[in-house]
Amino acid sequence: MSHLNYNHLYYFWMVCKQGSVTKAAEALFLTPQTVTGQIKALEDRLDGKLTKRNGRNIEPTELGQLIYKYADRMFGLSYEMLDIVNYSQQANVLFDVGVADALSKRLVSKVLSTTVPEDASIHLRCFESTHELLLEQLSQHKLDMILSDCPVDSSQNSGLFSKKLGECEMSFFCSKELKGVTFPEVLEKHKVLIPGSRTSMGRKVVQWCDQQGVTPNILGEFDDVALMKAFARENNAVFLAPSVYMNEADSDLSLHKIADVRDLKEEYYVIFAERMIQHPAVKSICEADFSHLFDF
Repeated sequence: MSHLNYNHLYYFWMVCKQGSVTKAAEALFLTPQTVTGQIKALEDRLDGKLTKRNGRNIEPTELGQLIYKYADRMFGLSYEMLDIVNYSQQANVLFDVGVADALSKRLVSKVLSTTVPEDASIHLRCFESTHELLLEQLSQHKLDMILSDCPVDSSQNSGLFSKKLGECEMSFFCSKELKGVTFPEVLEKHKVLIPGSRTSMGRKVVQWCDQQGVTPNILGEFDDVALMKAFARENNAVFLAPSVYMNEADSDLSLHKIADVRDLKEEYYVIFAERMIQHPAVKSICEADFSHLFDF
């Protein structure tokens, strides 16, 4: 076989990654017609159909799956090469981290602090969003690492891996001491704030309440613990947060713990692409022992 046009192969790879010609075109800053034409040229070169439509999405044919497998290795290695070159040439290593908005920012900040060397030769950039959106950006090489409350399924996300950093139990708190009420019945008699239903913990809370036979009087759902606490203070509401939050907020004398819920645990995971294991900050986090952060 004579020379292969790698631009055509790259456009095909992007369409498979994005799931549609339109999304791939937006990522490539090209028109959909241009992308379609380039893939058609690749199909002519390989003498076979590479994509097929599945509803609104585009997916590879049997031949396309074979071509995509090799293309994914090739372009994955090219990104890894560029990353390693950038790490070796930059005075301050750039480190783009995505943080799931459901996580305790106090614990996240302590985890990220381990990535900062004594000479501060790192340029840290943090972005906050949902687990799903951050995972998409990681897959598109827009992030170096993610801190999230759930792992990644490597069988469904080729080239992505996760490591559990630790877990902490959850507790219900209130800004004022509640008397004459028992737990968990207090959740039905008092206004309650819980993590958002789109988060892993939010779904766990709903399931736990069902198991307890409790119908909580939910005033609101929040992804950010700090915002939840502030709203709880203004509305004298009960809210759910990591148990370690009490120790970190011991200077706040108005915070009262109602009960620990040992069946609910907030988990912390680091998620990264295989190529990013060479990044000094990712390597530092993967090798660190964070048990002291979750031991209280």
